[in-house]
Amino acid sequence: MSKKWLAALLLGTTVGAGAWAFAFPFIFNRPHEMVIVPEEDRFTPFALTIKAGETVRWVNKDTDDHTVVSDDVFNTAGNQGTNQLLPGTDSNNGVPGTFDLHFSHPGTFVYFCRFHAHLDTDNQPVAPGPKGGIQDADGNFGTPMMGVITVLPGFGFGRSG
Repeated sequence: MSKKWLAALLLGTTVGAGAWAFAFPFIFNRPHEMVIVPEEDRFTPFALTIKAGETVRWVNKDTDDHTVVSDDVFNTAGNQGTNQLLPGTDSNNGVPGTFDLHFSHPGTFVYFCRFHAHLDTDNQPVAPGPKGGIQDADGNFGTPMMGVITVLPGFGFGRSG
């Protein structure tokens, strides 16, 4: 073991996990979970559970642009007012668009794509409907493009939670 690694190990065990986060930010500041937009209009997974202090990365692998918009009536995990464009590969030089969001305290984060859902009078995400949705032969407008993240209490590495 090199002297630098031994020093880092001793520093981490004597000072605590906060020193580890400072010494190795690439370990603690990376997204812990991902939400993918596959080559269709949906977020996968639909429901995700993380811990306070973690970051979620959305990756848009679809050719179309999408958005991550918070449903602030139901959000208790912070990040109110989120309204982020997720560029599709057609508008992003063939590269999937990404967006990272950090969650610092427990709660629920409900979100939707404003291009493929809107909020009804009860603030529930619904499919776009007659003027923006695709209606099937049975008259349905499909499932709204939405998701939910449950944020549990933190993992104890000196972060707030």
